Amino acid sequence: MTTQRWDIDTSHSGIHFTVRHMVIAKVRGVFERWQGTIDFDPADPSKSKVDVSVDTTSVDTREPKRDEHLRSPEFLDVEKFPKMTFVSKQIDKVEDGVYRVHGDLELHGVTLPVVLESELLGTGKDPWGNERIAFQARASLNRKDFGLGWNAVLETGGLLVGEKIDITLDVEAVKAKAESASSAA
Repeated sequence: MTTQRWDIDTSHSGIHFTVRHMVIAKVRGVFERWQGTIDFDPADPSKSKVDVSVDTTSVDTREPKRDEHLRSPEFLDVEKFPKMTFVSKQIDKVEDGVYRVHGDLELHGVTLPVVLESELLGTGKDPWGNERIAFQARASLNRKDFGLGWNAVLETGGLLVGEKIDITLDVEAVKAKAESASSAA
């Protein structure tokens, strides 16, 4: 089998994150605008690659004032850093349908290695004849490692915003159309 290009269908995919709030609760959010590709060879995952770009201005936690704060220089500083990117460096097969995707995450001007624990959920044809593939991936990171250090101490001694961010990616992608012979000439 050869490596196939898949274009991520963001209308059927999501980048979700969760962070502790006041130690006792969790706040959930998403990034609404992003794009990416997956080059996937299930027979030889080492030939595979993932490349994603996220519009940081699209952060949404369903609370406009909090989202405004997240876009500010105290957090994402979206005017200075309008996007974050993930580019894979190595993909390892853990077992059938389970992969470890090693890559570089650039966020807030800092690039660090991140590992996505990924699962192939399946493949199939949609009603219009397009081939589709779906994955779910998870990772955790410390926001302070990326320079996102704003916080407030609570009366009880805890922090208002947790440092650990849990990320879940639900990805559905469409097989890219092969270029026609006439366009390659």
